[in-house]
Amino acid sequence: MPSSDHDDHDHAGHGHGHGHGHGAAGAADAKPRGGHSHGGHSHGGRGSPRTQLTLALVLTLSFMGVEAVVGWISGSLALLADAGHMLGDSGALVLALIAQRVAEQPRTEVRTYGLKRAEVLAAFVNGIILFGVALLIMREAVERFMVPVALHGRPMLYAAVAGLGVNLLSAFILTRGGQGNLNVRTALLHVLSDALGSVAAIVAAVGAIWFGTSRLDPALSLVIAVLVLLGGYRVLKETTGILLESAPPHLDVAAVERAIAETPGVASLHDLHVWRISEELDALTAHVTLTRGAHGTEVCKSVADRLKSEFKLDHVTIQPEAPPPDELVPVRLSRNGAAIRRVS
Repeated sequence: MPSSDHDDHDHAGHGHGHGHGHGAAGAADAKPRGGHSHGGHSHGGRGSPRTQLTLALVLTLSFMGVEAVVGWISGSLALLADAGHMLGDSGALVLALIAQRVAEQPRTEVRTYGLKRAEVLAAFVNGIILFGVALLIMREAVERFMVPVALHGRPMLYAAVAGLGVNLLSAFILTRGGQGNLNVRTALLHVLSDALGSVAAIVAAVGAIWFGTSRLDPALSLVIAVLVLLGGYRVLKETTGILLESAPPHLDVAAVERAIAETPGVASLHDLHVWRISEELDALTAHVTLTRGAHGTEVCKSVADRLKSEFKLDHVTIQPEAPPPDELVPVRLSRNGAAIRRVS
C-alpha cells in the first residue's frame, strides 16, 4: 500500500503546499514507485497584476493621441517616436492582460500544466514589439539627422513634460506589488523606455527653443532607440530560455545534482531535468538508484525536502529504482533438455 506525506494547507492565503512520496512497502529490493512533491505554489493575488496592467493601459491610451498630434504639429521625431512606442505599449499591455487572464485558467486533461505559459508567450511577443519599434525609430532618426526638420519647441516641450508625468505614474502603478510577474515587469520596461523617450523629447525641445538646433532631436531619439533595443533583447532572451525549457538561470544544476547524490539512500542518479514552466514555477524530475536496504518512499521524500530547503524547488518528481544485483546469476545453455555448457 503506497504511503503519502502531506504538508499543511493554508487556505486563508489561498496557498497550497503538498509533498507526496510513493514507494513500495518493503525495502529497496522490492519494486519502487515514483515520488512526487509539490509545495509553495502561490495562487493568490492574481487580481493585482491585472489591475496594474489595466490602469497602465488606460493611462497610456489616454495620452498617446495627444503626443501623436503635438509631435506632428511640432515636427518632433522624439514625440512621434514616443507616441508610436505608446501604441506598441498599448498592444503589449492588451496582450499581457489577455495572457494574465488565460494563465489563470485551471489545468485540463489536455493541458495538464494549465495555460501558465501564456504569460511567457505574451512577454515574448512584447519583446519582439520592443525590438521592432526600436528599429523603426533608429531608421527615422538617421534620416532626420541627415535631413533636419524644423521644430516648434514650446508645444513639443509641454507635451513631453506631460508625457513624462504619465509614464512615471504608470511606472509607479506597475511597481506596486507585481514585480514577480514577468508580464508586469515587461510592461514596466515598456513604460520606462517611454519615460526615457519623453526625457529625450524635453532635451530636444530645450535645444530647439534656446539653441536653435534641430539635430539634437533625432540624435537623442537614436540613443533611446538603442536602449529600447537592449531592453527588447533582454526580454527575448529570458522568455526564449523558458520556452526552450532551459534550466532556470538562478539554479546551479551541478549543485542540484550533487545535493541529490549526497542524500542518504541515493546510490546514483540519472535523467536529471530542471526547467521553467512559467516565471514563477520551476520543475525538476530525476531517476535515483537506491542503496541496498533503502526505502523508496523515504528517499524520495528526503530528496524533495532537501531540494525545497536548499534550492526552493517545490515541483519535484523523483523516480526511485532498485539497485542492481550483487552478482550475476549463472545460467546453462541446453538443447532438448540436455545441458550443452554453462554460461556465467
